[in-house]
Amino acid sequence: MVETILPLRRRYLAQRRRQLRQADATAWMAFFCGNMLKISLELARDSNAYSDMASKFLEHYLSIAEAINTLHDTGLWDDEDGFYYDHLQTDANSTPLKVRSLVGLIPLCTPVLIDERKVVELPGFRKRTNWFLDHRSDLAAQMSYLTRTRSDGQEYGLRLLAIPNEDRLRRLLSKMLDEAEFLSPFGIRSLSAIHRDQPFVFHCDGYTNTVHYVPGESDSHMFGGNSNWRGPIWFPINYLIIESLRTYDQFYGDEFKVQCPTGSGVYLTLGQVADEIQRRLIGLFLPDKQGRRPCHGDEAAYAQSKDWCEPVLFHEYFHGDTGRGLGASHQTGWTALVATKLQQHAKAN
Repeated sequence: MVETILPLRRRYLAQRRRQLRQADATAWMAFFCGNMLKISLELARDSNAYSDMASKFLEHYLSIAEAINTLHDTGLWDDEDGFYYDHLQTDANSTPLKVRSLVGLIPLCTPVLIDERKVVELPGFRKRTNWFLDHRSDLAAQMSYLTRTRSDGQEYGLRLLAIPNEDRLRRLLSKMLDEAEFLSPFGIRSLSAIHRDQPFVFHCDGYTNTVHYVPGESDSHMFGGNSNWRGPIWFPINYLIIESLRTYDQFYGDEFKVQCPTGSGVYLTLGQVADEIQRRLIGLFLPDKQGRRPCHGDEAAYAQSKDWCEPVLFHEYFHGDTGRGLGASHQTGWTALVATKLQQHAKAN
């Protein structure tokens, strides 16, 4: 998603001693450590040797969360806007690049649940984790803790690793679920629609760089003209957002509700929010009363011809406003994830 920010040249950054601190790249590393932690915990049930690896990835995750949240006081979090931004770092200061894009939503995709009922089975990991929590309170602050009650009435602990705390999560969701920003009729846009009328413009050392909302085909020659992260809907990121919301829902439960869409007065649990985004994604492929599927755009043959009404293409990405399929039409590597969403939807209904 680096193309949603400024096309800053490496030579330009090096000459000026500038560094680009990326919110999405940092969050992806937390995502990686979180998944490695979960894998290690599973393997440790059969081989205690993996307990040390689980401890290592836990510490790495918390260190990354601390860096993105608190480095230089606020990290990459902008408290005024309630959003994560990339920063252009110099020797003297750190300048936020206030492009509201998926870059700032990727930190949402980092939740990891640790059930203490499973940790009890791993005394080595439990001992090291307790030491870490007791002696590194600065990093432990990046972890949330709640108790849950089993069906037999006994309580157990549940820990949540996540980059945004509860307050920041709510503020991020208020942006993501705003139909004037990220929430399209067909999923989450890759760039907020506010940049349609309010493009981000950055001036530095004679350079002027602009980022504006482009819901469909790229209008930029960056990356060979394949700069398509400035508005369209991308299935893999939407999929991760949905699955992450379900994880948060397991932790926070029915007490945690947000407006969806933002400003609608309708409050949903995070599981219900996940269902709503899922419904919108599925809607890309479902025919209306006239047989028209949004993913096929205005191509009448797909709605009227007997030979073409049933085939459905797996486009690479989709128009942020109309849902029209764009890019490669055989992107089964990720757009076929709609099959999983259809299956989940059918089970729930």
